[in-house]
Amino acid sequence: MLAHAQATVEIMKEIVQTPPLLFMAGLMGMTAGLAIVLAHNVWSGGALPVIVTLFGWASLIKGMLLLVLSPDTESRVFIMGLRYDQHPYPYAFFLLLLGAYLTHAAFHSEARSSK
Repeated sequence: MLAHAQATVEIMKEIVQTPPLLFMAGLMGMTAGLAIVLAHNVWSGGALPVIVTLFGWASLIKGMLLLVLSPDTESRVFIMGLRYDQHPYPYAFFLLLLGAYLTHAAFHSEARSSK
């Protein structure tokens, strides 16, 4: 995303204009989010479990929105509303930092080191 920001923006625009891709993205997002919410709905115990839970809820909600909203509404919300096309680098940098934190925390968690 950082290396090819404009290509990522174009891909996102194409996905929003292709209903079968939106349906599959919504189905996968809802399934992954539901799995995380059902298996890991933890709101205490430090930052790592709470971030994982928030990620699960966000995936579930986004997946459901992708399934029920029309493509025009999704385009207005996800592309124009979030201004992703104008500011792809902050979004990519945020995801990079989040991924790095989750990876680091997962490999250094107490549950992993006690095994």
